[in-house]
Amino acid sequence: MSTRGTDFLHEWLGENLPTMTGPDIISVADAIQRMTRAAKLRGIGMEEIEEETGSVYETVLDAIMHNEPGSPE
Repeated sequence: MSTRGTDFLHEWLGENLPTMTGPDIISVADAIQRMTRAAKLRGIGMEEIEEETGSVYETVLDAIMHNEPGSPE
C-alpha cells in the first residue's frame, strides 16, 4: 500500500491552508475540488488519497478548523 495519496494531501494542505476562508461547507467543497484537480495533474486519484486518509472532507475540515493564522505548522 502506497502513502503517495496521503503525502500529496498533506503537502497540498500545507501549501493551500492559508488561503482557505473557513470551515463552512462551500469553502471545504471548493478546497476539495481544487485539491482533486491538483491530484489529477499528478496522476493521483481520490481513491488513492482516501485509501490512506479516509474521508477527505473530514480531513480538510479538520485542517481548516485547527489552523490558526500566524501560528507555525
